[in-house]
Amino acid sequence: MWPLVMAVLRRNAVYITLPIAGIVGFIGYNLESLLSDKFTPYSPSIQEVRAKRLTEESLTSNVTNVEKLRLNSSVLERNLSPSLQPKA
Repeated sequence: MWPLVMAVLRRNAVYITLPIAGIVGFIGYNLESLLSDKFTPYSPSIQEVRAKRLTEESLTSNVTNVEKLRLNSSVLERNLSPSLQPKA
């Protein structure tokens, strides 16, 4: 008798497991909604915190100590090919 039942269950496993999985999922979903708290407090993102921190640091730094906005070398000397570089 058991081998016959096992053969039927093995042959129809797909049709048996889907409703069982649906029932287990439905019960678990409802149980979780009853037991858990659905409120998630807001916390700022890492990018927002970093931007705020950098803004505060830039405001508190010494405003009179500013680098000069000029190039130390010409634009053409930056990507100079090795054959055109001056011999040192």
